[in-house]
Parts: sequence; structure tokens; C-alpha cells
Amino acid sequence: MTPRNNLHNQYRINETISSPSLCYRRNVKPLKPQDFVLPKPPVSTALTRRGLVLGGLGLIGTAGLATAAYGVGIEAEGLVVTRYRPKPPEWPADLRLSVTVIADLHAGGPNMGLAHIRRIIAEAKTLKSDLVVLLGDFFATHRFVTERVPHDVWAGELAQIEAPLGTWAILGNHDWWYDIDGVRKALARVRIPVLENDAVEIAHQGGRFWLAGIGDQIAIPVRNHRYLGVDDLPGTLARIDNNNPVILLVHEPDIFPNVPRRVALTLAGHTHGGQVRLPLVWQRFVPSAYGARYAYGHVIEDNRHMIVSAGLGTSILPVRLGMPPEIVQVALGA
Repeated sequence: MTPRNNLHNQYRINETISSPSLCYRRNVKPLKPQDFVLPKPPVSTALTRRGLVLGGLGLIGTAGLATAAYGVGIEAEGLVVTRYRPKPPEWPADLRLSVTVIADLHAGGPNMGLAHIRRIIAEAKTLKSDLVVLLGDFFATHRFVTERVPHDVWAGELAQIEAPLGTWAILGNHDWWYDIDGVRKALARVRIPVLENDAVEIAHQGGRFWLAGIGDQIAIPVRNHRYLGVDDLPGTLARIDNNNPVILLVHEPDIFPNVPRRVALTLAGHTHGGQVRLPLVWQRFVPSAYGARYAYGHVIEDNRHMIVSAGLGTSILPVRLGMPPEIVQVALGA
């Protein structure tokens, strides 16, 4: 790794301002509600149980406790598959491609223990996509971890999701902050390549497309809530030397305003869709400089397309409310 005193010459600096639990970049113009449409969260099969839990326990005056118990023990251990069929103008209509997106696994109990990870892997395998992408943040780092899932274990489970065009990964901020070397070695041992400011051209159905991935945008904490990003979007795109379509993998969606129309589709994670969607306030706690604008779902701006996954695990607290864990499947082409 480059010595820290030289990092300012290697990577750009992202300034942030902290809330009680999350960080945000400074000097971003606040958005008004009319500037964007809030995406709807996926529907969890556990939601019918939510009413029963909250209603029954609420009768004895413990609605708050019941809500927390539901968020930890029911919704955070649920699973949905969310499917998208975007029509980006830069993607050929006759090039059909399916992509399974696994984001923010955060492996570790109480709600992402090995048994639940295996359920997720089993579901992902049934999708039989052409391509699998992993969008970083592979292990749990919150202070409430009750079950440790070693790097080699979660990596081995992810490696079981076989796809004709392979499984490809990028790295997230938690990987960088807590054990970047361990994550790199675990992925290497199961032969899952990491795209870090790199791009590969892939042949598929008589056509070809590029799969690109950038380094994390808030990889290295410095001081005073400032971070060094190891992302190089221009350098990554410079590796693409023809007009074939591009899928770009990013961990944080905040880079999307800088992504050119040359990229057909950007895939992102990091936000957990807000993770806890409490009415009126959740937008303020999305870990993004843009609030809820890039919190979740299919985003289209200036005819550029991005899909942000709610991910699977949890951060800060092992709780999800109104945003169950999800696997995303994207279908491109006719």
C-alpha cells in the first residue's frame, strides 16, 4: 500500500460531516422534495408477520420494543428478490444479459449468520444469471456481532453462485476500514477477481460488453471526518478502447453525477436503501451526500441509468425496518 503521507498525491480527498451514526460529504446543495421521487421499497414476505408482532406486543404497551425486535429478528433475516428490466440507450436491444447483484453482505450474526448466508446463496443459485457481481462490504463490523463468519467461509459460500460469465467483485468502505488485506486474500483464494479501477471485455451471445469496477470512494479515513478515495473513474474508462457497451460497478452511488452516458448501466450498493425507514426522518440518515436521491432503486438522470441495491446485511445497528434484505437481478436486452 502507498505510504499514508503520499496518499494525498495518489487519491482525491472526500470531505465529510458526521451525524451521530453516519457520515456525509460537505458543501452539497440540499435537495428539495420535488427534485426526486422516493423509490418504493421491495415487499418482504415477512411483512404480514410484522403486523402480528407489532399488534400483539403493542397491546401490552411495548410497541417500541416490538418494532426493534421485528427489525432485528424478522425483517433483517428476511429475503426478497428484486428484478429490474432497464432500457438504457447505450445497451444493444438484441444483447440479452442477466445479472445477479449481491451487495453489502456484512456477514456475521445476529442477522447474517452462516445459516442465513446459505439461504441467500441457495436463492441466488436458482436465478441462473449469466453474470454475478459482488458490490463490496463483505463482513459485519458493528459492535453487536454475535456470530463471526470468517473471511474464508463467506467467500467460499459466495463462490458457489456459479455463472457462465463468472463472478466479479469490487471492494467497499467497510472492507477498507477494517480488513482490506483479509478480504482481498479471501476473494483470491476462491478465484473471484476484484475489479479495482479496471475493466474487462466479456464475450456473450455473439456480442461483447465491458464490465468495469472502481475503487472505493471513502476508502481511507484521514482525520476530521475526511476520507481518501481510491477511485479513478477517468482512468478506468480510459481502459475501454472500443464502442461496446459498459456496465460499471461502484460501491457508493454518489459518483453517479460524474458517470458519462458512455456507461450503459451503473450498479451500486452501500446505502442499504436507508436500512431503517422511519417516516419523515429516514432520508436524513442515508449515507450519501445526496440524501434519498440515490438511496435505492432504479435511478434515471439525463438518460443515464443506475440501480442501487438495498443489500443484504446491516451496518451501525443490526436492524432493518421497511427495507428487507434483497438480491437484485437485472435483465438487459429484449
